[in-house]
Amino acid sequence: MKICVGLSGGVDSSVAALLLKRQGYDVFAMFMQNWHDADATLHGDCEWEEDRFVAELVARKIGIPFYFVDLSKEYRQRVVDYMFYEYSAGRTPNPDVLCNREIKFDAFLKAAHKLGADMVATGHYCRRAPLMDAEGKQVVIDGLPQWRILEGVDPNKDQSYFLCQLTQEQLGKALFPIGNLTKPEVREIAREADLPSADKKDSQGICFVGKVDLPTFLQQKLKPAEGNVVEVYDAYYAQSEQYRFVHDTLASLLETPGEPMMITEYTSEDSGGKPFNNRRVTDNNSPVTEPATPRHSDKLSATKVQQPQSLSVTEPATPRHSDKLSATQVQQPQSLSVSEPVEVTKSTGKTDWSEYGSEASALPSQSRLACGDPHVHEATGGHRSGATSTPTERLSHRNEFDVNKIAELSDEDLMRLSEPIWYDDIKFETETYRAGKKHIKKTRYKENPFGKIVGRHDGAQFYTIGQRKGLNIGGHKDSIFVIATDVPRNIIYVGEGHTHKGLSRCCLRIAPQDIHWIRTDLAMADGEIRRYRVRIRYRQPLQDAFLIKRPAGIFILFDTPQRGISDGQFAAWYSSDDEMLGSGVY
Repeated sequence: MKICVGLSGGVDSSVAALLLKRQGYDVFAMFMQNWHDADATLHGDCEWEEDRFVAELVARKIGIPFYFVDLSKEYRQRVVDYMFYEYSAGRTPNPDVLCNREIKFDAFLKAAHKLGADMVATGHYCRRAPLMDAEGKQVVIDGLPQWRILEGVDPNKDQSYFLCQLTQEQLGKALFPIGNLTKPEVREIAREADLPSADKKDSQGICFVGKVDLPTFLQQKLKPAEGNVVEVYDAYYAQSEQYRFVHDTLASLLETPGEPMMITEYTSEDSGGKPFNNRRVTDNNSPVTEPATPRHSDKLSATKVQQPQSLSVTEPATPRHSDKLSATQVQQPQSLSVSEPVEVTKSTGKTDWSEYGSEASALPSQSRLACGDPHVHEATGGHRSGATSTPTERLSHRNEFDVNKIAELSDEDLMRLSEPIWYDDIKFETETYRAGKKHIKKTRYKENPFGKIVGRHDGAQFYTIGQRKGLNIGGHKDSIFVIATDVPRNIIYVGEGHTHKGLSRCCLRIAPQDIHWIRTDLAMADGEIRRYRVRIRYRQPLQDAFLIKRPAGIFILFDTPQRGISDGQFAAWYSSDDEMLGSGVY
């Protein structure tokens, strides 16, 4: 078997190539150039020439052929142009996800095939495993062997989220040789082999572009335009119809009557220095063994991972919609009978399904696109400053929702529940007054109990929800965060503090055309409700949530409100056994 390794010049892709070579495969390396323009790139970051030089040295050291391919045209058309379009519409795209779907496992894969490659390997920290049936045979659907995407063993580097839009056809040609290793282990292997990339820093920022000043980068196509920065006071939410609706709806869904959580509260986990989601999962068999290293191979046994539990509701919500199933509706998955809830300890970072009771454990069953290396420029995924959480953070509280009450929600209720709060009703009137000894007539804004104009900005399209840096607003005790952007009116709305009410949302909607199932055999039908763990940004701990399928799409109802949600990004959902099942743009 001939394998092409996307060699970026980073340590991860270098070790991936080394391990495959040691296993005896016919390996060659290919470096992908996707970006030429150095405008807006911050001085001091590695440019592609340096990356290519290091990649060549690595290939020479390992003893494998080295090739170069220029995919800058495809990258600009499929990724960069999409970025500009999304930002101009007031959304925040994730180019890293799109880059994997459109470039690394499409354009790059086709280029590798022309050189005779059977498969493409990258340095992603994730695992691929065959989907097996009850007889131990790999499942085949529509002529394609089915594959599973599992989280990487290293909880601090898991990059499965960036692969959430891959298809089964793409997975059939993909290998992730370092998915069973931690970052320190990868570094150690590289140093032992004296690879030139052993101590090379991980790349950050937009893949294949590098670390950039985002406003300057976007100004290549988006024109600056001055506008107001409006601070929203807490008093606004007492009279907001949308906020009251969300509050009352969440309260009505609680298992026990009480006050629902409306804001996100993060607390650091005291676990003796162990990271959140700390886990070590065994590998699964695959046609090409995704290697650990010889010294670790005896620790990795082939295990079969069980299917995710489906949640069942006695009757579909909103019967009036039950006859409106779309022609494109995916196949009803098979219900799984679960005699006992799965018990997983908190220290693993997995959901303890027993918390939801036997009813929940048996509860029923039922797009788009950053720069990085061809070969995994260890992208951080968060090129915009936002209110992100780290793997060492976890939520201290959550709402306890009743699944039967969720099933009774109408489609209209869910649509409204998933809508963000709009602040266009905060208006500022002017008044004239006289000032100074000469009583010169001046104009000022009247005081508004719900907000205040606190500054100016150079374009609402350059900012994202949760952003803290770059606002240049002083005079506040706590940090100021962007809570909403109004691109048509060119207004930015901000709030003070991590717990500002405008920073958190509890429900997201993924439109039907934006739903992507990796596991097509598990696609949800209208009326189904399931329990999954969801990630809405890279390096975020998985969040417990209900997925509710209706004709209007999939609604994700989180146990705990999520902070800094920006429309245009991806939500990926996982089963209780670390498998990523699907994703969608919200």
